[in-house]
Formats: sequence, structure tokens, C-alpha cells
Amino acid sequence: MTKSKPVLLGLAVLAAALYVVMWIGWTTPWAWVADVDASALAAAHRAGVENHMWVTFWNTVCTVFSPFVFRLVTVGLIVYAFMQRQRRIAVFLILSIELSGVLTEAAKYLADRPRPATAMVHALSTSFPSGHALGVMVSVLALAVVLAPHVRRGLWPWLVVAGVIVVIAVGVGRVALNVHHPSDVVAGWALGYLWFLACLPVLSGGFRAVKAEAETPEAHGRER
Repeated sequence: MTKSKPVLLGLAVLAAALYVVMWIGWTTPWAWVADVDASALAAAHRAGVENHMWVTFWNTVCTVFSPFVFRLVTVGLIVYAFMQRQRRIAVFLILSIELSGVLTEAAKYLADRPRPATAMVHALSTSFPSGHALGVMVSVLALAVVLAPHVRRGLWPWLVVAGVIVVIAVGVGRVALNVHHPSDVVAGWALGYLWFLACLPVLSGGFRAVKAEAETPEAHGRER
């Protein structure tokens, strides 16, 4: 963990910078941010108007992998963690995943950016940052670090690839549905990553405990 601290710190600084740039970019507004937002929304809206399956597909993706679904699934993991006396893991999941919704609403309230007028599906609240992008980023990262010790090392690359695909797909989907500007999604990813890092220290003791338990002779005996 110590060796990875400089990397985590560097990524945290990058994420914070991205969030600030996206915020300033749409409030100023900066021409390049406005142009990217407008062109991406226009292209996606044309695709949706020309093909209704476009809207159905992306709406399904964003519904199946929504923060609400992740939070619902995580409730079961939290209960299981408490039953196994892995309190650090349970608290980590509560803070990182379940309470990410509170962070989302607070950030949206502060920004108060209207959603695009061309939205093709109904969406509550305001636009900046994307709650889907934020919630899914936090959920995927948090679940990955909690579940990784229980997954064979050979499957870790597949776990990473699956997580990346889900995060990107949901972010793209929110723009494809015209309920978010690209800058909202990038800001959501950035803030979600920062929230994950802020919650990560809670997990350290519980993470070591899980690994230690998995490596005990008794555990290996049960596996046999």
C-alpha cells in the first residue's frame, strides 16, 4: 500500500484538477468545453431521433448498472460483512457506496446546472456532476477492492476490464440519452474517484483481516 501512495496521490490531484476544470469550463464558459458538450449532445440526439433502439439500448444500460442497483446489491454485502464481523468492510461500503448519493446531491445543489433541453428520457435533479457517473465509479472501485481477495488472481484482469467497461458505458449512456453533458460525466468520474480515495483508509484494517483469514491453515482445510 505504501508503494502505491504516490500513484494514488497523483491520481487524486489529477481527478481534483479535472473536476475544477469541468466546473470552470461550463460556468465561464470556456469555448472548448461548450463546443465538446454541444457537439456530443447534438450527435447523440440525431442518433436517438433516427433510431429509437438507440434510446432503448442506452436507457437499459444506465438502468441495469445504475447507482441505485449497485446500492441495492451492496446492502446484502454490508449485512454479510457485519455477520462475519468484518465491520471495517461494512462501514467502508456504507460510506463509499451508500452515502455517495448524499455527495451527489450536495455537488448538484452547489452547481445547479440545468439538464440539456434535448434530454430523451426523464431524469430528476440537476445536471452537474453526473450522479450515474459518480455513483458507478465509486461502486465499481469499492466492490473491486472488497471482492478482489476472494477472486483468483488469474481473473483479476477480467474483473478490471469488466469494471472499466461498465463505468465507461454508463458515462457514455448518459450523454447518449442527452440527460448529461460530457463535462458532467467527466466531473462525476473525477468526484467519484476522489470520494473512493477518501473512504479507502477505513478499509485497510478490514482488508488485511480478510486476506489473513483466507490464508490460515483452517481456511485452506475448509476449502479442501
